[in-house]
Amino acid sequence: MSEVVETMEPGANEIDFSRVDRARLIEALARVLPPGCLLYDQEDLRPYECDGLSAYRQMPMVVALPETEAQAAAVLGVCSEQGVPVVARGAGTGLSGGALPHAHGVLLSLARFKKIVRMDPVARLAIVQPGVRNLAISEAAARHGLYYAPDPSSQIACTIGGNVAENSGGVHCLKYGLTVHNVLRVRGLTIDGEVVEFGSHALDAPGYDLLALMHGSEGMLAVITEVTVKLTPKPQLAQCVMASFDDVVTAGNAVAAVIAAGIIPAGLEMMDQPATAAVEQFVHAGYNLEAAAILLCESDGTPEEVSEEVGRIRAVLEESGASEIRVSRDEAERLKFWAGRKAAFPAAGRLSADYYCMDGTIPRKRLGEMLEAIQGMEKKYGLRCINVFHAGDGNMHPLILFDANVPGELDRAEAFGADILELSVSLGGTITGEHGVGVEKINQMCSQFSAAERTAFFRIKAAFDPDGLLNPGKAIPTLNRCAEYGKLHVHDGQLPHADLERF
Repeated sequence: MSEVVETMEPGANEIDFSRVDRARLIEALARVLPPGCLLYDQEDLRPYECDGLSAYRQMPMVVALPETEAQAAAVLGVCSEQGVPVVARGAGTGLSGGALPHAHGVLLSLARFKKIVRMDPVARLAIVQPGVRNLAISEAAARHGLYYAPDPSSQIACTIGGNVAENSGGVHCLKYGLTVHNVLRVRGLTIDGEVVEFGSHALDAPGYDLLALMHGSEGMLAVITEVTVKLTPKPQLAQCVMASFDDVVTAGNAVAAVIAAGIIPAGLEMMDQPATAAVEQFVHAGYNLEAAAILLCESDGTPEEVSEEVGRIRAVLEESGASEIRVSRDEAERLKFWAGRKAAFPAAGRLSADYYCMDGTIPRKRLGEMLEAIQGMEKKYGLRCINVFHAGDGNMHPLILFDANVPGELDRAEAFGADILELSVSLGGTITGEHGVGVEKINQMCSQFSAAERTAFFRIKAAFDPDGLLNPGKAIPTLNRCAEYGKLHVHDGQLPHADLERF
């Protein structure tokens, strides 16, 4: 093992794959894939050049579109034999560049793996292929009075395989958990094409908990081919409390107060005034546009449970300084309240030519402090930012508005985002909540984790992928990279991000 690690630590992001023989690779893949399942012409490759982080683009050498697990295994076998890097891709909705192709590698699309293999309402589980959309699981389970709880804002398009790879959350993750809390089993393929399974359909599985390890692994350990998810009974009733606040610090403190009162809402979201103004034009949710921030706090369960909890929520929010409180009167109004929160990203697209969506997590009690700091960063970089938070677990999504056609604005947006991530770490948080590291946050991994911790990450990867072929250059920075990044720490632990080069 030590020999493998030594080769991976200094250069896992810098392995030279330029000697890959493209013609030989295409010939070998054509033998294991049916007609129409292999793309290599420029115009066919263009749609795969980026994921949702479109500021980073790279054309793959080829795109493989297997239709069965056996075909996917054969593709991996070819790549392993020829030393070709592989990037697995779902719907491409990721926001950290995790599915950014490799110039000398294969982009392995799981888009055709879109079957719901089995729906078991008695056991309250569903077995699905990785290309099944998040929302499609709930739609299929609805006739049984069940649904799949994790609900990312992109749930209409994102796929379950990507959800596992990034450990996605959503507005209801506070009560019902992240993807890792709602998955029983993952089946996948190693780089050699070997079938592996993690977890089981029982409540526990023998051995180490490698199921949890697969969540958030960003396609670096195995290629997911099947997922067993838990299904949750639909609540009899849900009501959403919308509270307005005159300043962001008070709103942030109210979030901490709700949790401190022993209340675990189904959802607890926060939006600042620029965000509410943007989405109100988009969905007409009825938000208070005079408020500096609003909280959306949802209760679900039996009518009696909801009534009691909503009363407690109102009391806490009133005591915390809410200037206005409204409770959804019916299901239509509840959905309208949430429609505004879930439309934050497309609403940002109406305000600006481009936007850069950040993803970090901080302690709940520091939410107000972070928002005030972001206001200062807006002045520093001359860019606007609208803010939405999964406030209940401190997961924030600042949306930095910029125009890539204006020279320097993309660089300033990236520097702005880097400042937010560095501050997240210093406030006792982390650089990602659900979007993953990918290529976007790889420099900040140097701030978040020590050299010893990063070495441990490489050892784990080497145990699954000794040659570093699965999604190389993502998530884990090399020692050399962090050494270079560390040189930019000039005083007081602050980084001159405006001068930051892309390593």
